Amino acid sequence: MKPIMTSLLETDLYKISMGQAIFHQFPSFKTTWTFKCRNKDVKFTSAMVDEIKHQLSEYCKLRFTEDELEYLRNIGVKRDRNGIVTKKGWIKDSYIDFLRIWHPRYEEFEISDKAECGLSIEAKGTWMNTSMYEIPTLAIVNEVYFRLAHNYDDLRKQFENKLNAKISLLKNGTYELGHFSEFGLRRRLSAECQEMAVKKLKETKTDGNSIFVGTSNVYLAKKYGLTPVGTMAHEWIMCVGQGNRAINPAYSNLYAMRAWVNEFKVQNGTVLTDTITTDCFLRDFDEEFATVFSGVRHDSGDPFVWGDKMIEHYKSLGIDPLSKTLLFSDSLNFEKATKLKRYFDGKAKVAFGIGTYLANDTDVPPLNIVMKTTSCNGGDVAKISDTPGKGMCKNPEYVDYLQRSIDWRMNHAEMY
Repeated sequence: MKPIMTSLLETDLYKISMGQAIFHQFPSFKTTWTFKCRNKDVKFTSAMVDEIKHQLSEYCKLRFTEDELEYLRNIGVKRDRNGIVTKKGWIKDSYIDFLRIWHPRYEEFEISDKAECGLSIEAKGTWMNTSMYEIPTLAIVNEVYFRLAHNYDDLRKQFENKLNAKISLLKNGTYELGHFSEFGLRRRLSAECQEMAVKKLKETKTDGNSIFVGTSNVYLAKKYGLTPVGTMAHEWIMCVGQGNRAINPAYSNLYAMRAWVNEFKVQNGTVLTDTITTDCFLRDFDEEFATVFSGVRHDSGDPFVWGDKMIEHYKSLGIDPLSKTLLFSDSLNFEKATKLKRYFDGKAKVAFGIGTYLANDTDVPPLNIVMKTTSCNGGDVAKISDTPGKGMCKNPEYVDYLQRSIDWRMNHAEMY
């Protein structure tokens, strides 16, 4: 099988934004990342495991090119008609210089068949390194599995037929999405199919009620002149807030938002709310943070309840919700996004990040696979989201401790 990953740009944008902040503020943090397959009926064969090892080895041979680094340097830069910079980008020269010498390290992976699903992957090393491995690893596992477990040509035809049908319904106005982006890299059927979706969506002309604005895949954003989309992931809040044992983990959001604003100021600001429950997040999302961050992202729980809660919170702070963006990214399809768009129309700005539905929709169920941070600086870290079962931690006692910390905070008035 030819190499699946062909560029280090082929990752989600938030890995670059978090990577810069990690490089500047937490360069000594060490993390462990653990792969998990949640599909009970999926088994990886020895041939699949061997091919995954080979593909990860090929990925580790990649380096950033000068052209790619120059592209990153110019993300977010605004110029007038004379080419004069009117707004600087948020990726700093110091991080570009680091990426020039950075490369993935195969020795930081531990890959075997010692797991119920037949595939075990762990990555251990500095947070700067291991954070960058998550997205390419998942993309590789997906593509290897679907190419070896099924007739890939049949799957590709099914994918293209379904994609064309969706686009036809976009064109005739059946769906009304407003601004939406493609977020499917980690669970795509293949690199070929994700690129097909991005290319076709860019070329699609609609009545203006559905506007395709970009993709989280930096490589495809560069190739097709689209906006690369993304800010932070759960790992940022987990590691910043729980990787330092001097911090009460119930205050993870506070420390994570402070560090983010320290890095980016008012740029690059959509904050994730559900790492240790949205209710706990709102304790720290005060007037300062709610003003600085341009919006909030939903990734678990009932999206309508969440959106109403965020709108009321903005109003309680004296902030017009119509000046802020609610970004939805949890298991969306065009029908769900349309319902959300219509419900929140006139209440707040909304945008959508749509993943598996655009990048891996065939007659075969997609893999439900994740690769999560399971330890930071030698201690456990965990996520307790708004949907039971979405978290992942090797130590149930730590999850219990984190839950008790959150509960205590939520049941007591703040001391300041």
